[in-house]
Amino acid sequence: MRILMVCMGNICRSPLAEAILKDKFRKSNIDVIVKSAGTIRFHEGEGADARATETASQHHLSLSDHTARGLTKHDLVEFDKIYVMDAANYRDVRKFAGQDFNPSQVDYILNEVYMGQNQEVPDPYYGGKDGFENVFQLLDKACSQIVLNIRANSLANRNYNQPL
Repeated sequence: MRILMVCMGNICRSPLAEAILKDKFRKSNIDVIVKSAGTIRFHEGEGADARATETASQHHLSLSDHTARGLTKHDLVEFDKIYVMDAANYRDVRKFAGQDFNPSQVDYILNEVYMGQNQEVPDPYYGGKDGFENVFQLLDKACSQIVLNIRANSLANRNYNQPL
């Protein structure tokens, strides 16, 4: 499975979501590819926002290797699931995909916790450090649910007739 996290600039929310989910999959010994992108290219080539990096570090995660990038048409083919952070991201991905938009592929990340409510992860960019911690906690909860769902799906699809 391949998962893409999407926010606007790919320097705050989506890099945090990527790092959190990668760490949870690693700790669960689940092999899933997780990456992130932005709906705008304004920050392309930059590292993560310093406040996002600091917040990640406080939770023993690193964003030091992150380089912001924009969403590409190839992403729509490469990734099985695309999680967006808010309504603007959803609209932008939908518009970008055009006729190739697949509503079962794209969803709000918080729908993993608050099913069907389309709750948004607030953009902490114009706020202080507390906003980044709040975003981290929201994403951590959603990412935990993603791992639980994938683990449950794996177990449900396991062929129990196969020898161990």
